Amino acid sequence: MFAMLFHHAKLILVWGVFIALLSAGVSLMFPWQYSAESQVLIISRDRSGVDPYTQSKAAERIGENLAQVMQTDDFRNKVMNSPSASFDKTRWTDLTDRKQIKQWQKDVVGQMLYGTSLMKVTVYSTKNDVLALASAITETLTTHGWEYVGGDVALKTVNQPIVSQWIAKPNILLNSLLGFLAGVILSSAWVVKYKRHLFGF
Repeated sequence: MFAMLFHHAKLILVWGVFIALLSAGVSLMFPWQYSAESQVLIISRDRSGVDPYTQSKAAERIGENLAQVMQTDDFRNKVMNSPSASFDKTRWTDLTDRKQIKQWQKDVVGQMLYGTSLMKVTVYSTKNDVLALASAITETLTTHGWEYVGGDVALKTVNQPIVSQWIAKPNILLNSLLGFLAGVILSSAWVVKYKRHLFGF
């Protein structure tokens, strides 16, 4: 079988490249989004008899909770009503309630960096809007975050939002690679299945 696949390697590669180009073309049809990343330090205030390791673990648990809170309606409304909210809100307000939730969860992602007490906030939007949106989200998180986890926690922005140089969504390179692999696999399966009828094996 391997000899037969090697014999038709050009055909397989051609189909792989074709599917890769097709995947890239389809990806270009979707709206282009850039990402903006910021980092927030979670400070669990000192308590009598609590060692630094326990405080670090407490900060990680708080960060995990905040990552989920950031995707709620209440947090989204706080961002929308923020004084620094200079981004385009129609991306969500023109949608139904259910679609607003899904879209917001795609656009706003919180991730705890374990062992550092740092939380990474990643925001996706258009190139002209992503920085304003990320800034409003980070500011809302540091200003109102304590409301969700209690008053014994302080949140501080240690890295302001930085916009990516390249398109983050859709991931054209990844989609092209997956398309190439799919093309190679499908064409290989096709060659194996029809080798006797079409190729004389």
